[in-house]
Amino acid sequence: MHNHSHSDINHLHAHRGGDARHEHVVQHRSLGVLAWALIMTLGFAGVEVAAGFISNSLALISDAGHMVTDALALGLALLAQVIAKRPPSPRHSFGFGRAEALAAFVNGLVMLAVIAWIAIQAVERLAAPEPVQGGMVFAIGSVGLLVNVIVAWILSHDQESVNTKAAMVHVMGDLLGSVAALAAGGIIYYTGWLQADPLLSIAVSLMLLRSTVNVLRESYHFLMEGVPHNVDYVLVGKELESVTGVISVHDLHVWEMTPGEPALIGHVEVRDLQEWPTVLREIKTMLLERHGIDHVTLQAELPDMVGGQH
Repeated sequence: MHNHSHSDINHLHAHRGGDARHEHVVQHRSLGVLAWALIMTLGFAGVEVAAGFISNSLALISDAGHMVTDALALGLALLAQVIAKRPPSPRHSFGFGRAEALAAFVNGLVMLAVIAWIAIQAVERLAAPEPVQGGMVFAIGSVGLLVNVIVAWILSHDQESVNTKAAMVHVMGDLLGSVAALAAGGIIYYTGWLQADPLLSIAVSLMLLRSTVNVLRESYHFLMEGVPHNVDYVLVGKELESVTGVISVHDLHVWEMTPGEPALIGHVEVRDLQEWPTVLREIKTMLLERHGIDHVTLQAELPDMVGGQH
């Protein structure tokens, strides 16, 4: 085990004049946004779970399940953002920004499980309807709707983070669940039609499925170091090769180091190594202005050097 001083670590991670402008640590995330959302969601979740079972409403139980899942999602999001604020270390030189995408991916998987459970319960209740206390469902659904609107408003103040977006999907789904519970309670109270409860639960689950899949796709793409969605990999390669002094480009990779911070590495075959400082400056300017790529690491090579590689 090696012991290193903070000055050694800071020196190696330092960004100088010609380096990328961003740091490998997420400093600007607001923990207060997630903390307040977590407190409100967790507080009402307990109330709604109890009311859901007392009233025997699947729509309310579904909404209660979403609230509990929301609390888990927000807790993971809060933990991930605390981790993401940690500076780079000797073992994690890129920092911990990827923790946000990991939490978002876990949240998406949990939501898929909740959606499946709701759908199974709803199908069973369609075949064999159960009595539901419509008045209580309507009252609790109304309060739940108000709570979710407030939580969504709080989370809307931090939409730069993929992790906060994932938490927002949970909250928006729960908001829809509250609307469904409110509607189910009203229909049952005034008409006695018990099938409204499972039918509205299925409708909410289908709407949630699309948003959840999108979050899973986005976080998976980031965790697998996919090319950022706003970057055209082939176009970047062509524009690099069009820079004066560049013969060809190979071993090119583009990915996101932290959400919203693309990075590029590659090998560039040039006509004359003495021209490389000028060529590199032109490349960095082009990549930043046209593609928003700030973190660039390129190795210059002569034609005979490339030909000698295996």
